[in-house]
Amino acid sequence: MTTPQQGRIVDVRLGPRSYSIHIRPHSLRQAAEILESSPAIGPLPGQRVLIVTDAVLANSHAAEFSAALKAAHAEVHCIHVPSGESSKSLPQTQRLYDALVDMSADRRTIVAAVGGGVTGDLAGFAAATYARGLRFIQVPTTLLSMVDSSVGGKTGINHPKGKNLIGAFHQPAGVLIDESTLATLPDRDYRSGLAEVVKYGVILDADFFSYLEQHTSQLNARDPEVLNTVIAHSCQLKADVVQADEFETTGLRAVLNYGHTFGHAFEALSGYGQLLHGEAVSIGMLCASRLAEHLGRISRSETLRQRQLLQALGLPITVRSDLRQRQAEILQCMLLDKKTESRQLRFVLPDRIGHVETVRNVDSQLALSALTDFTD
Repeated sequence: MTTPQQGRIVDVRLGPRSYSIHIRPHSLRQAAEILESSPAIGPLPGQRVLIVTDAVLANSHAAEFSAALKAAHAEVHCIHVPSGESSKSLPQTQRLYDALVDMSADRRTIVAAVGGGVTGDLAGFAAATYARGLRFIQVPTTLLSMVDSSVGGKTGINHPKGKNLIGAFHQPAGVLIDESTLATLPDRDYRSGLAEVVKYGVILDADFFSYLEQHTSQLNARDPEVLNTVIAHSCQLKADVVQADEFETTGLRAVLNYGHTFGHAFEALSGYGQLLHGEAVSIGMLCASRLAEHLGRISRSETLRQRQLLQALGLPITVRSDLRQRQAEILQCMLLDKKTESRQLRFVLPDRIGHVETVRNVDSQLALSALTDFTD
């Protein structure tokens, strides 16, 4: 791996679906050179590319990326989608299909997502399903998408009754992370991404969790060197899991869903976009840790460490009272979760900082009891 100044490369080794994650500040302007180094992409002259981007980024990061590809003589088309979780929908997917038809896309066409997790999930799903699969490039511009959704090949859109219920596994041909784009990211969105970073420490790496505890001030200040380290290490941890369980067949990849069973329910019931994904995961992780406490799997002090770190990073840590009163709806959402089996709740729960396990057949009332904050 190279130095932060030169950039870092994390390889995701999946046989013929292998790809590299390039992490380099101010790298959008070198996008063509970096992408052409991928065997799955090759020389760009004459290649057709559909750039899918959040409308807010159309004249900034997406324009810079587009200019780099055009300078390499690629044929570039762009489509803008509205900001927010509501864009992960069938109508927006249809818009992308229409754009691909209009540009006479074929199996050699590339779909490139420039933006956050919503853009990447939507564009990836369109790429996975159009013409039975197009090449796909992830260019994440939010911290959450850099450390989580851009890596691993999960694509999808939402159903009104559940998040990510419609989707497909479709690995990207490459991931380009220009962490200098974080300078323009709104504070709330930035902090939302930090929740997924904390998650990696809880589920896989106690030393990384300690590193985050020791560098909260630098993370809050968006220190470039600390961010480079955190992004690269988060990507490496996720790559390790994806390599071992690409299609979620062994159960190992389920550890990445820590906090998500609760979190997805909070997100859906709040109305998509009202509670950001990372905010919902932050609250969901603490609910999961309290549930682990009730089951005698983890100590209260380890739940408190998570609570204190999330709070120090400016993330929400309690379930809103109006949501807490909707227990029947929360339970219904959790039963729709992809980790549920035969209408039995499953949760990813910690037994210590740095290690989690999937726990099956959790009593629903015990799960709902974790909505109340017992850590004060």
